[in-house]
Amino acid sequence: MIKTQRAPQELITSGKPEFGHFDGIVKQLAVDKFQYFSEMDTPRSGLAKHFAYKQFQFIAITTPRYMIGVALADIRYVGSSFCYVYDIKANKLVEHNFLRPLGLGYTMTDSPYSGRSSIAGGKVAFVIEDGLWQLTLNMKHIQADLRLTPLALSLPMAVCTPTGYSGWTYTQKHNGLKVSGTLTIEHEPQPLNQALGGYDFSAGFMRRETSWRWASINGRIADKIIGLNLAAGVNETGSNENVFWVDGERHLLGAVHFEFERHNRDSDWRVFSDDGRVDLQFMPHNCRKEKLNLVLLKSNFRQYIGTFSGTITDTKGCEHQISNVLGLTEDHFAKW
Repeated sequence: MIKTQRAPQELITSGKPEFGHFDGIVKQLAVDKFQYFSEMDTPRSGLAKHFAYKQFQFIAITTPRYMIGVALADIRYVGSSFCYVYDIKANKLVEHNFLRPLGLGYTMTDSPYSGRSSIAGGKVAFVIEDGLWQLTLNMKHIQADLRLTPLALSLPMAVCTPTGYSGWTYTQKHNGLKVSGTLTIEHEPQPLNQALGGYDFSAGFMRRETSWRWASINGRIADKIIGLNLAAGVNETGSNENVFWVDGERHLLGAVHFEFERHNRDSDWRVFSDDGRVDLQFMPHNCRKEKLNLVLLKSNFRQYIGTFSGTITDTKGCEHQISNVLGLTEDHFAKW
């Protein structure tokens, strides 16, 4: 059993973050109170601290007909966003991308409990109120005003871990959320009675070169709503961010491995744990990819849409069969 603790009001106290898994949402990261040191134990300048801090936010929405992925990222030198709409039956992906330099034309809240993040004059916007997320989109192919609501008593996964020599990463995720509001795709209003969603809030002083593998589900099996988040590469210093939700109940999992052929985008993935509690196969159907090589900054990003099959055993020992459930995987390298 993974030990959890009550979420602090502020993550940084006495110049250092509080590490571990939290029950609830940290209201303020209090980044301004963090005492940032170099690898040689000398205080870093305010400018160095500013540019070392990174954050990104992501929302995924799944309906019977479409999957939608929306991201906002601030790596200080540049702000970026993407929004894609994936037509499940047609296996067709349409995307919009935005890039803004040096804090111009975008805003990001550094509170996982409240605030607004937006880009391109509000064409993409995330609003967090009392820990609840809203998404608004206003683009050619898609318009949305959506609210993500947890099932009763459902807790997010919230964890802070040491990163590199003197950094830290706070990650908060919640999947298997109900979706309400309005959604129009290609001028056609979409029903939301079966829609599910999830969000990701990640921020901190990450490694200069960072890579991760990731898997995510917002779906249904039998009469249950499930959410899944599995990752390897970032939050693995004493804790991890792996979690499985069943009808809103949170089950924290152990470490997992990702096996796939990076240079063959059509190859299947295997995601599994040494203890046998996670044993999944993933078949990719489509991919949103982007490569940026700006010398000092690099990003090699691939997010796959496909189906999962296999088994997950929750913390009560109940085995859940997963069969052709739509979800995401990701393989990403960043130099920032």
